[in-house]
Amino acid sequence: MENGNHTTVSEFILLGLSSQPEKQELIFVLFLVMYLIGAAGNLLIILAIGLDSHLHTPMYFFLSNLSLVDFCFTSATVPKMLLNIHRQIQSISREGCLTQIYFCILLANMDNFLLTAMAYDRYVAICYPLQYTTIMSLWLCGLTLAGSWLIANFHSLLHTLLMARLDFCAKNVMPYFFCDLVPLLQLSCSDTHLNQLMILLVGGLIVLIPFLCILISYAHIVLAVLKVPSARGKQKAFSTCGSHLTVVILFYGTITGVYLNPSSSHSAEKDSVASVMYMVVTPMLNPFIYCLRNSEMKRALGKVFSRQTSHSR
Repeated sequence: MENGNHTTVSEFILLGLSSQPEKQELIFVLFLVMYLIGAAGNLLIILAIGLDSHLHTPMYFFLSNLSLVDFCFTSATVPKMLLNIHRQIQSISREGCLTQIYFCILLANMDNFLLTAMAYDRYVAICYPLQYTTIMSLWLCGLTLAGSWLIANFHSLLHTLLMARLDFCAKNVMPYFFCDLVPLLQLSCSDTHLNQLMILLVGGLIVLIPFLCILISYAHIVLAVLKVPSARGKQKAFSTCGSHLTVVILFYGTITGVYLNPSSSHSAEKDSVASVMYMVVTPMLNPFIYCLRNSEMKRALGKVFSRQTSHSR
């Protein structure tokens, strides 16, 4: 289709993680295994929390939603990548690319907000244990979740609409396994200053403000725990935060490297590794991090497996 003197691109080529044909089978198997492990783990957490009435608390309410978001997060990109490798095609339509961008931003934002809500939950539980049930009410949890989805939808829609107005002329090849903001902007022949400004300003605020809230929550938690007289009490208090803190470090450490750096500092290799980490590896590890360090989750999962065993007999 002609647009002035330019040919408007109607599809993009995703080269994936390697352009070498002999590595495609290995990449397919590796990503399929990671996807299945992550999907099974996150769905098991949702099932275990839903079936165990002892886990119907704010902490596990947010954890079950985090698991749902992580499952959707990987499902937004990995199945398409696996299908492309299986069919030996590398193309994705412009509409499909924009759809991927919308859901990736939406679900990354939800991860961000849910981790913040979980940090606040731990802060209230440790600093105000007697008022915990009053502060962390069902109304507040529901309002927090609804508000998070609303802001995340607005943010993802903003970037998707800004991207939709751009022209793509000759270049349409990305050395990535999914459509993402930064590499797609680099292919545009339009003026992308507004897009980049929105990534740094709006995207920066949406990442920075929740991250600061998490830091403030943990600062108060550390101060409160240091006042606990017994070493066992300190260890118990810190153990309730260890899983969450590990996931926070994994998530923010990778996502800030991709989105909050100037475009001149980006390279395909570094961005691909970081994208795989926060898009596939972190959602896969989350169930293990929360289950291996949490006795209540272990017990709930044990009940799920014992129930399945009794039904199969």
